[in-house]
Amino acid sequence: MALDYDLSSVQQARDLARQAKKAHDILGSFSEEQIDKILAAMVKAVEQDAEKLARLAVEETKYGVVEHKKIKNLFAACEVYKFIRTTKTTGIIKDSKETGIIEAAVPVGVVLAITPTTNPTSTVIHNALCAVKAGNAIVFAPHPNAVKCSSAAANLLNEAAVASGAPAGIISCLTQATMKAVEELMHHEDIAVIVATGGSGMVRAAYSAGKPAFGVGPGNVPVFIERTADIKQAVSNIIASKTFDNGMICASEQAIIADEPVASAITAEFKRQGACFLNKEQTEKVGRVVMTPSGGMNAALVGQKAGYIAQKAGFEVPAGTKLLIAPLAGYGPEYPLSHEKLTSVLAFYTAKDWHEACLLSIELLKLGGIGHTFSIHSNDEKIIREFIRKPVFRIVVNTPSALGAIGYTTNLTPSLTLGCGTWGGSSISENLGPHHLVNIKRIAYGCRKAELTKVQEQAASTVDSTVIEGVVRQVLKQLQLQ
Repeated sequence: MALDYDLSSVQQARDLARQAKKAHDILGSFSEEQIDKILAAMVKAVEQDAEKLARLAVEETKYGVVEHKKIKNLFAACEVYKFIRTTKTTGIIKDSKETGIIEAAVPVGVVLAITPTTNPTSTVIHNALCAVKAGNAIVFAPHPNAVKCSSAAANLLNEAAVASGAPAGIISCLTQATMKAVEELMHHEDIAVIVATGGSGMVRAAYSAGKPAFGVGPGNVPVFIERTADIKQAVSNIIASKTFDNGMICASEQAIIADEPVASAITAEFKRQGACFLNKEQTEKVGRVVMTPSGGMNAALVGQKAGYIAQKAGFEVPAGTKLLIAPLAGYGPEYPLSHEKLTSVLAFYTAKDWHEACLLSIELLKLGGIGHTFSIHSNDEKIIREFIRKPVFRIVVNTPSALGAIGYTTNLTPSLTLGCGTWGGSSISENLGPHHLVNIKRIAYGCRKAELTKVQEQAASTVDSTVIEGVVRQVLKQLQLQ
């Protein structure tokens, strides 16, 4: 029976890829105005069903908070649309008289988007908008534990797009999400590019499929609260970020680094705002239930509230506790909670100054967040700028990290797919947008004369003199022999 299901899923993958290619070929002839009309219809559909999709996601995955997933759905639709609607992705996008270069955008082809269980509907919404804006069809391969909600989001978007003039099948989703089906799509001839948002293993598989790919890595985000920071606001930002959808955005804070002169004030403020600091025994218990021996997360505790995690660890915390904070003396395998935790748990360190905080943050990033995001709360511009040399591509300042990195509270490109650059094994170091899903053609007019005649004359002269010198040497040699 399992074999039959695998074969059926592979056939579905082939059918969706072929259908998407036909739709893509039709969409390629659409004008920018036609595409923008389709996008507007897609956004309107999400606005109407954002909460419904959020509820489906929580019911199916058992992760996160309905209200927060609704916000993510609206962000992925409305904010992304506001940002991309003025971006030219069709036809002539640049015509420079100064350089003599004309640039034209063409779609990359059918996009395969592999989506996660943590953001199963908002990632679908974001990727679909970016793909269609760039003139592409898109096929989704959802996480097996989020098939229903991800396919519901894809179907909603496809129906809205088709009703507004898009070809049928422009947006589709696997409903039989097996590894065989995903592998079939990754290697299918009609798939042009892969966007992989999810676990490291799946991202590596996408990059090894032999096609262009955009993947994202994990985000073990350190947050440094420097001595000049507004401590009350910094703590409020961190709690807002880490409790948003119970910490499931990969850019959410994972470890607090407190500047030593204000460490006690930071601790007191976290307690005042509803966080619970764990003792050594509680830290060990939480580490055992939240993390796996290999340094990964226990899937059952992803996106859960602090009280539920404490209960699973075998102890109680005050009602309304927002976060569990674990003071750690080190990092690495002996300190499980020093790794990425997509849930309501934070590690806590104290550094004597910003230099020590820099070194510690690098070590924490090496555990699985290189290239992703670093967060700092400070009012010392000189110190803030020191961190630009650290191995990350997003440094968010005085803002909730999860919301700042995705562009919700900053002016970064609004996105649910965050590139980690070559340091993190990613092909892009910025937030994914529609501009990544077009190819650029260039017409280049001649603007300088090619001064080749003199060069050719000089070359000929050089060759002739060399030949003559050779002949003279041969003659002299013959005379010497006589």
